[in-house]
Amino acid sequence: MTERLITSLTNDTVKSVRALHMRKEREFTGQFLSEGLKFIGEALDMGRTPRLLMVGMEARPHALLDRARAATEAAGGEIVVVTHPILEKISRRDNPQTVLAVFDQVYTALDDIDPTSAPAWIALEQVRDPGNLGTIIRTADAAGCGGVILIGDCVDPYSVEAVRATMGSVFAVTLTRTTPEAFLEWRKSWPGSVIGTRLDATEAPGSAHFTRPNLVLMGNEQAGLTDSLAAACDVNVKIPMRGRADSLNLAVATGIMAYAATEDAGA
Repeated sequence: MTERLITSLTNDTVKSVRALHMRKEREFTGQFLSEGLKFIGEALDMGRTPRLLMVGMEARPHALLDRARAATEAAGGEIVVVTHPILEKISRRDNPQTVLAVFDQVYTALDDIDPTSAPAWIALEQVRDPGNLGTIIRTADAAGCGGVILIGDCVDPYSVEAVRATMGSVFAVTLTRTTPEAFLEWRKSWPGSVIGTRLDATEAPGSAHFTRPNLVLMGNEQAGLTDSLAAACDVNVKIPMRGRADSLNLAVATGIMAYAATEDAGA
């Protein structure tokens, strides 16, 4: 494959890649932007190949870059070489990564989830912060959770900010989108414990009894779980606050719950 050289900031390819910062463009194309060779390597390890590989002129030779080029070519993707100003414009950073890539988004339908394929799953209701969501996806991966289910009006997991925060785990974790109504109906057949987190709960995660596979429900950053979802839980728990702070960041709280729900999973 012949690699194209692009030097113009007004090139159509540059415009289309830069447009992936906008949610409406990501939803229209079904694609998203990723940054960095390490990130692309994570994708390749999970069997995902770029639709477009964008390599900066100053990118140094690297075995992983050679692998990315070969994989992109084999999958019928496009490879372009670009200038540093183009990388800056697309990444919106003064010190951009020297390799960018465009990938297809992947979502799993709710009914296609196999609850027993992992010790725990995470469900998020109306999460709004992309950094929180990306960190939760990364933490779910680290804890051995099967995936993250997004309920209602959630931030886009494929936004540039969320993808950056996943550190590549966006390729390793099942992602699902659903409505509250569909989730509540689907939840009825869940074979294990459904665990909610509420400020008015009395049990701590360490003292509550869970039966795997566990499904952990976390609410919105400001309002927490809605009453309808909390009522659908088998048990609601509260993470103890032992200092002056009266709450935790959503990503931190979800991390605590993810590890509580997967405790001894590797035993």
